[in-house]
Amino acid sequence: MVRYRTGAVALTAVLMMSTAGMAQDKRVVTYNADFDPAPLAAMEEVIASFEEANPDIEVQLNNFDHEGYKTSIRNFLSADAPDLANWYAGNRMKPFVDAGQFADVSDVWEEHGLKDKLASALPSMTFDDKQWGVPYTYYQWGIYYNKDAYEAAGVEVPGPEGVSWDQFLQNCEKFKAAGIDCVTTGTKALWPGAGIFDYINLRTNGYEFHMQLTAGEVAWTDDRVKAAFAEFAKLQPYLTRNHAALDWQDAAALLVQGKAANYVMGNFAVAVFKEGGMTNDNLGFMGFPEITEGLPRAEEAPTDTVHLTTGAKNPEDARKFLAYLATAEAQTTINNAMGQLPINKDATVGDDPFLQAGFEMLSTADGGIAQFFDRDAPAEMAKAGMEGFQEFMVKPENVDRILERLEKIRGRVY
Repeated sequence: MVRYRTGAVALTAVLMMSTAGMAQDKRVVTYNADFDPAPLAAMEEVIASFEEANPDIEVQLNNFDHEGYKTSIRNFLSADAPDLANWYAGNRMKPFVDAGQFADVSDVWEEHGLKDKLASALPSMTFDDKQWGVPYTYYQWGIYYNKDAYEAAGVEVPGPEGVSWDQFLQNCEKFKAAGIDCVTTGTKALWPGAGIFDYINLRTNGYEFHMQLTAGEVAWTDDRVKAAFAEFAKLQPYLTRNHAALDWQDAAALLVQGKAANYVMGNFAVAVFKEGGMTNDNLGFMGFPEITEGLPRAEEAPTDTVHLTTGAKNPEDARKFLAYLATAEAQTTINNAMGQLPINKDATVGDDPFLQAGFEMLSTADGGIAQFFDRDAPAEMAKAGMEGFQEFMVKPENVDRILERLEKIRGRVY
């Protein structure tokens, strides 16, 4: 008995030494992230698949909570950088690019044909004609509408292609006559109003101008900004009147009840609409109408990304993982768990009609993908801008004063 135990211990020791030797033989990629439980499990599945295909590489994932991560990233990129780090596209990643903390991964994009496969996100990942990370998920914004409210007002229900801006505004007049809010929103928390402004500016002036504005490179008193607000003013009379006192869920209830016809909102709201009793039969979705004819179509789709850091100790294998994360297979896995959209155009989307509509809309956007005003602009400018949008939506006659105030803040913030 004693001999058996001794032998077992000896065998165990040999196995442990062998396992340790195997672990030492593996090359390690460190990865800092901020996933919620469901996407964390999906990313762990993606990592396991990658490691199976690359048995000589181990990906060590260190997961933080969202708010803690926003504070920690600035510290760990400077002090003890991992190989890879989660962040966001567009102007949110630009400070780390400018600071030399995110590495150029244009070679990954070129080698694996990502400019085609991830084409919709290419502009938001590009600065100085170089790509600075790999996007793996986003979700669409657009106009959700109540088909019953359309029918109650005698307005033709839009098809998948939506309607023109002029037709949308004409429909608004019909909804107003029927006692139905044409567009509802709740700006108590400010950010929902930014979604409306973003789309009007993107449709009036285009993606590049919108990015220049949120980057502080354009004056708020510029005639092109005023042109966007002139279009905004056309919509203002048809908004829910007490929106400044409403949370976004309160406005969702108005859409559910048929007291409002349209809602400019992100796809995460679909669950709330359905919890309120709407179904695929009476809930519709369309893209925001074209305003400036012929302008390349940009969309609003907050995009999550992974970046190679300039302090990476194993950049070669980290690049391999980024290439794998960009594949249709990996993006299908993680987005099915998140209930969001893959960016790889060859990925598979579930049978949810709103995700399918969003995937089609975003995959064919040829003008660029904006990240949302409070991601694309610095925090102080974002707050001031959203306060200005809310004030304009209540008192459009204050537009000149609002834009002059925002211009002063721009001079200080940037």
